[in-house]
Amino acid sequence: MEREIEMKVSKFKRICVFCGSSPGNKTSYKDAAIELGKELVSRNIDLVYGGGSIGLMGLISQAVYDGGRHVIGVIPKTLMPRELTGETVGEVKAVADMHQRKAEMSRNSDAFIALPGGYGTLEELLEVITWAQLGIHDKPVGLLNVDGYYNSFLTFIDKAVEEGFISPTARHIIVSAPTPKELVKNMEEYFPQHERVASKLSWENEQLD
Repeated sequence: MEREIEMKVSKFKRICVFCGSSPGNKTSYKDAAIELGKELVSRNIDLVYGGGSIGLMGLISQAVYDGGRHVIGVIPKTLMPRELTGETVGEVKAVADMHQRKAEMSRNSDAFIALPGGYGTLEELLEVITWAQLGIHDKPVGLLNVDGYYNSFLTFIDKAVEEGFISPTARHIIVSAPTPKELVKNMEEYFPQHERVASKLSWENEQLD
Protein backbone atom coordinates (compact mmCIF):
# COMPACT_ATOMS: atom_id res chain seq x y z
CA MET A 1 0.00 0.00 0.00
CA GLU A 2 2.81 2.42 0.88
CA ARG A 3 4.47 1.73 -2.46
CA GLU A 4 1.23 2.53 -4.30
CA ILE A 5 0.83 5.85 -2.46
CA GLU A 6 4.47 6.71 -3.07
CA MET A 7 4.05 6.21 -6.82
CA LYS A 8 1.23 8.75 -6.88
CA VAL A 9 3.52 11.55 -5.68
CA SER A 10 4.69 13.58 -8.68
CA LYS A 11 7.66 15.90 -8.98
CA PHE A 12 5.29 18.25 -10.82
CA LYS A 13 3.09 20.55 -8.76
CA ARG A 14 1.40 22.19 -11.75
CA ILE A 15 1.27 21.24 -15.42
CA CYS A 16 0.31 23.66 -18.18
CA VAL A 17 -1.93 22.07 -20.80
CA PHE A 18 -2.27 23.55 -24.29
CA CYS A 19 -5.39 22.43 -26.14
CA GLY A 20 -8.12 23.48 -28.51
CA SER A 21 -11.11 25.65 -27.73
CA SER A 22 -12.88 23.20 -30.05
CA PRO A 23 -13.71 19.61 -29.05
CA GLY A 24 -12.55 18.11 -32.35
CA ASN A 25 -14.53 15.70 -34.51
CA LYS A 26 -13.67 12.46 -32.69
CA THR A 27 -14.89 11.28 -29.29
CA SER A 28 -11.37 10.05 -28.54
CA TYR A 29 -10.11 13.64 -28.30
CA LYS A 30 -12.71 14.53 -25.69
CA ASP A 31 -12.06 11.28 -23.83
CA ALA A 32 -8.32 12.00 -23.80
CA ALA A 33 -8.85 15.47 -22.32
CA ILE A 34 -10.96 14.05 -19.49
CA GLU A 35 -8.54 11.15 -18.98
CA LEU A 36 -5.58 13.54 -18.76
CA GLY A 37 -7.48 15.61 -16.21
CA LYS A 38 -8.10 12.52 -14.10
CA GLU A 39 -4.44 11.49 -14.44
CA LEU A 40 -3.33 14.88 -13.08
CA VAL A 41 -5.78 14.49 -10.18
CA SER A 42 -4.49 10.98 -9.38
CA ARG A 43 -0.96 12.38 -9.15
CA ASN A 44 -2.01 15.45 -7.12
CA ILE A 45 -1.05 17.83 -9.92
CA ASP A 46 -2.79 21.18 -10.42
CA LEU A 47 -3.72 22.55 -13.86
CA VAL A 48 -2.67 25.72 -15.64
CA TYR A 49 -4.44 26.30 -18.96
CA GLY A 50 -5.74 28.91 -21.39
CA GLY A 51 -8.85 29.76 -19.42
CA GLY A 52 -11.62 28.80 -21.83
CA SER A 53 -14.62 26.79 -20.69
CA ILE A 54 -15.47 25.37 -24.12
CA GLY A 55 -13.88 22.62 -26.22
CA LEU A 56 -11.10 20.46 -24.84
CA MET A 57 -10.09 23.31 -22.51
CA GLY A 58 -13.44 23.13 -20.78
CA LEU A 59 -13.34 19.34 -20.47
CA ILE A 60 -9.90 19.08 -18.88
CA SER A 61 -10.43 22.04 -16.55
CA GLN A 62 -13.73 20.60 -15.30
CA ALA A 63 -12.18 17.15 -14.79
CA VAL A 64 -9.31 18.57 -12.71
CA TYR A 65 -11.60 20.87 -10.75
CA ASP A 66 -14.10 18.06 -10.07
CA GLY A 67 -11.18 15.97 -8.80
CA GLY A 68 -10.42 18.57 -6.14
CA ARG A 69 -7.26 20.03 -7.64
CA HIS A 70 -6.57 23.73 -8.21
CA VAL A 71 -7.19 25.14 -11.68
CA ILE A 72 -5.64 28.36 -12.97
CA GLY A 73 -7.06 29.72 -16.23
CA VAL A 74 -5.10 32.50 -17.93
CA ILE A 75 -6.96 34.42 -20.61
CA PRO A 76 -6.58 37.77 -22.39
CA LYS A 77 -9.38 40.20 -21.54
CA THR A 78 -10.33 40.57 -25.21
CA LEU A 79 -10.92 36.81 -25.60
CA MET A 80 -13.10 36.40 -22.55
CA PRO A 81 -16.47 37.05 -24.22
CA ARG A 82 -15.71 34.59 -27.06
CA GLU A 83 -13.94 31.79 -25.21
CA LEU A 84 -15.62 31.80 -21.81
CA THR A 85 -19.13 30.42 -22.06
CA GLY A 86 -21.08 29.18 -19.08
CA GLU A 87 -19.57 28.85 -15.63
CA THR A 88 -15.80 29.10 -15.28
CA VAL A 89 -13.98 26.86 -12.84
CA GLY A 90 -11.14 27.57 -10.46
CA GLU A 91 -9.03 30.70 -10.56
CA VAL A 92 -9.24 32.93 -13.63
CA LYS A 93 -6.34 35.30 -14.32
CA ALA A 94 -7.14 38.05 -16.83
CA VAL A 95 -4.11 39.34 -18.73
CA ALA A 96 -3.55 42.06 -21.31
CA ASP A 97 -2.57 40.06 -24.38
CA MET A 98 -1.44 36.71 -25.81
CA HIS A 99 2.22 37.30 -24.97
CA GLN A 100 1.42 37.95 -21.32
CA ARG A 101 -0.87 34.90 -21.32
CA LYS A 102 1.96 32.58 -22.39
CA ALA A 103 4.41 34.15 -19.96
CA GLU A 104 1.95 33.76 -17.07
CA MET A 105 1.09 30.16 -17.98
CA SER A 106 4.77 29.25 -18.24
CA ARG A 107 5.76 30.98 -15.03
CA ASN A 108 3.15 29.04 -13.07
CA SER A 109 3.98 25.59 -14.47
CA ASP A 110 6.54 22.81 -13.94
CA ALA A 111 5.87 21.10 -17.28
CA PHE A 112 3.82 21.43 -20.48
CA ILE A 113 1.46 19.07 -22.31
CA ALA A 114 -0.21 19.63 -25.68
CA LEU A 115 -3.49 17.89 -26.40
CA PRO A 116 -4.84 17.91 -29.97
CA GLY A 117 -5.52 21.45 -31.13
CA GLY A 118 -5.07 23.92 -33.96
CA TYR A 119 -2.90 26.94 -34.73
CA GLY A 120 -2.95 28.31 -31.18
CA THR A 121 -2.00 24.98 -29.62
CA LEU A 122 0.84 24.48 -32.09
CA GLU A 123 2.10 28.02 -31.56
CA GLU A 124 2.21 27.60 -27.79
CA LEU A 125 3.80 24.16 -28.10
CA LEU A 126 6.53 25.28 -30.49
CA GLU A 127 7.40 28.30 -28.36
CA VAL A 128 8.02 26.25 -25.20
CA ILE A 129 10.02 23.72 -27.27
CA THR A 130 12.14 26.58 -28.60
CA TRP A 131 12.63 27.94 -25.08
CA ALA A 132 13.84 24.51 -23.98
CA GLN A 133 16.21 24.34 -26.96
CA LEU A 134 17.68 27.72 -25.98
CA GLY A 135 18.06 26.68 -22.36
CA ILE A 136 15.54 29.22 -21.07
CA HIS A 137 13.83 26.42 -19.13
CA ASP A 138 14.37 22.75 -18.27
CA LYS A 139 10.68 21.90 -18.03
CA PRO A 140 9.49 18.76 -19.85
CA VAL A 141 7.31 19.25 -22.94
CA GLY A 142 4.82 16.46 -23.63
CA LEU A 143 2.73 15.68 -26.69
CA LEU A 144 -0.43 13.63 -26.13
CA ASN A 145 -0.58 11.89 -29.51
CA VAL A 146 -4.22 10.77 -29.42
CA ASP A 147 -5.04 8.34 -32.25
CA GLY A 148 -1.89 9.45 -34.09
CA TYR A 149 -3.10 13.08 -34.30
CA TYR A 150 0.48 14.38 -34.16
CA ASN A 151 2.11 11.69 -36.33
CA SER A 152 2.58 14.02 -39.30
CA PHE A 153 3.97 16.75 -37.02
CA LEU A 154 6.52 14.33 -35.55
CA THR A 155 7.41 13.14 -39.06
CA PHE A 156 8.06 16.76 -40.02
CA ILE A 157 10.30 17.24 -36.97
CA ASP A 158 12.26 14.08 -37.87
CA LYS A 159 12.62 15.42 -41.43
CA ALA A 160 14.00 18.68 -40.04
CA VAL A 161 16.55 16.68 -38.02
CA GLU A 162 17.47 14.68 -41.11
CA GLU A 163 17.94 17.85 -43.15
CA GLY A 164 20.08 19.54 -40.48
CA PHE A 165 17.65 22.19 -39.23
CA ILE A 166 17.02 20.58 -35.81
CA SER A 167 19.76 18.83 -33.86
CA PRO A 168 19.20 15.29 -32.56
CA THR A 169 19.61 16.71 -29.05
CA ALA A 170 16.81 19.22 -29.65
CA ARG A 171 14.59 16.41 -31.01
CA HIS A 172 14.87 14.81 -27.57
CA ILE A 173 12.95 17.77 -26.07
CA ILE A 174 9.61 16.45 -27.35
CA VAL A 175 8.20 13.67 -25.15
CA SER A 176 5.25 11.94 -26.81
CA ALA A 177 2.89 9.10 -25.92
CA PRO A 178 -0.59 7.95 -26.95
CA THR A 179 -2.11 7.89 -23.43
CA PRO A 180 -2.05 10.34 -20.52
CA LYS A 181 -0.69 7.76 -18.05
CA GLU A 182 2.23 6.83 -20.30
CA LEU A 183 2.92 10.46 -21.20
CA VAL A 184 3.12 11.75 -17.62
CA LYS A 185 5.31 8.77 -16.67
CA ASN A 186 7.69 9.54 -19.55
CA MET A 187 7.77 13.20 -18.58
CA GLU A 188 8.63 12.28 -14.99
CA GLU A 189 11.67 10.46 -16.37
CA TYR A 190 12.69 13.26 -18.75
CA PHE A 191 16.23 14.60 -18.44
CA PRO A 192 17.16 17.75 -20.40
CA GLN A 193 20.03 17.42 -22.86
CA HIS A 194 20.02 20.89 -24.43
CA GLU A 195 23.03 23.16 -24.65
CA ARG A 196 22.57 26.20 -22.45
CA VAL A 197 23.07 28.95 -25.00
CA ALA A 198 20.68 31.53 -23.58
CA SER A 199 20.14 30.64 -19.95
CA LYS A 200 19.99 34.29 -18.90
CA LEU A 201 16.96 34.96 -21.08
CA SER A 202 13.58 34.87 -19.40
CA TRP A 203 10.03 34.62 -20.71
CA GLU A 204 8.74 36.25 -17.54
CA ASN A 205 9.47 39.83 -18.68
CA GLU A 206 9.68 40.95 -15.07
CA GLN A 207 11.89 43.84 -16.09
CA LEU A 208 8.98 45.22 -18.10
CA ASP A 209 6.53 45.25 -15.19
